[in-house]
Amino acid sequence: MSDLEQRTVAIGAAALGGADLVLDLGPQHPSAHGVLRLALTLDGDRVVTAEPIVGYMHRGAEKLFEVRDYRQIVVLANRHDWLSAFSNELGIVLAVERMLGMEVPARAVWLRTLLAELNRVLNHLMFLAAFPLELGATAPALSAFRERETLQRVMEEVSGGRVHYMFNRVGGLKEDVPAGWFDRTRTAVAEVRRQVLADLDPLIRTDQDFAQRTKGIGVLPAAAVASYGVSGPVARASGFDMDLRRDDPYLAYAELGFGSADFPVPLGTAGDAYDRFRCLLDQVHVSLDLADACLDRIPSGAVNVKLPKTVRAPEGHTYCWTENPLGVMGYYLVSRGEKTPWRLAMRTASFNNVAALPAVLPGTRIADLVTVLGSMFFVVGDIDK
Repeated sequence: MSDLEQRTVAIGAAALGGADLVLDLGPQHPSAHGVLRLALTLDGDRVVTAEPIVGYMHRGAEKLFEVRDYRQIVVLANRHDWLSAFSNELGIVLAVERMLGMEVPARAVWLRTLLAELNRVLNHLMFLAAFPLELGATAPALSAFRERETLQRVMEEVSGGRVHYMFNRVGGLKEDVPAGWFDRTRTAVAEVRRQVLADLDPLIRTDQDFAQRTKGIGVLPAAAVASYGVSGPVARASGFDMDLRRDDPYLAYAELGFGSADFPVPLGTAGDAYDRFRCLLDQVHVSLDLADACLDRIPSGAVNVKLPKTVRAPEGHTYCWTENPLGVMGYYLVSRGEKTPWRLAMRTASFNNVAALPAVLPGTRIADLVTVLGSMFFVVGDIDK
């Protein structure tokens, strides 16, 4: 801090009689990163305490599930995290299929795995694009947005949707892929890998300015990861080695050998903003490799199971969880044998990631708040549901 800044802080502290300053940061507009409010207590320009205040985007999705049938709830479930729409749909249909004891055709299982990994790359590229913009680096951001568009084209071609794909169905997928789609997807994956290596890898791995702005900033201890229920890349950057694709395999991840040397789980050690972005970048590479592996092994056959006009889950309950791009996504489904769920509650990754901010922000300078918030990887709609 310069002499002028130190004198300014001293004058401000004297004017307040030495009392801490309470700063209400937000709520921010939806056109920014969503409506999140932080109540900060400051000592000079450093955060003493932080309280995240959520609920400004609450849509009541869990209550709306109760008056929609099992086909209709899919369209509601893919909207709370608008960067992970395919993965959100997937958890819903997996939960219903488990209740029904339904076996999905092998082709649908492998296609779901492929599309889930492409969706994961789209999600991660958005965060890798937005953060450099906050630091004034436009070239890597423009590259990431360009590569998102490369993948968006193949996702839009196969599903008909650009953001909310609505491609999952109870029993499989909406329809089979178009002719030639596998070749176009393989080309898109190769192009994204080439550009990520050229533009984003140098920024995060070797750029000294990026390292200075992120290393040692916003450290999340491994103990706080467990106590706050943090998951996904944020947790793994702190050395918390958990990934449901390896630890509780679903879809085709066991057959692919996810978690082996070919498809490792990216981990960090410092738990700071730098490690979080490095883990996110490493995951992009692993997901692109998984996509290539899926393209090599997708079998022929049907992509869905023929369903009755009305789908009724038997009476009972189940809990289904998946490794969404931002972390663990859980669905607790309770059925009373009707065509609509009696109760369907969601455990979202963003809620727990934001809940950990009181453990991350104390000691952080106001100038570094954007760095820390940008590295916690959350979507506000995913918090509020």
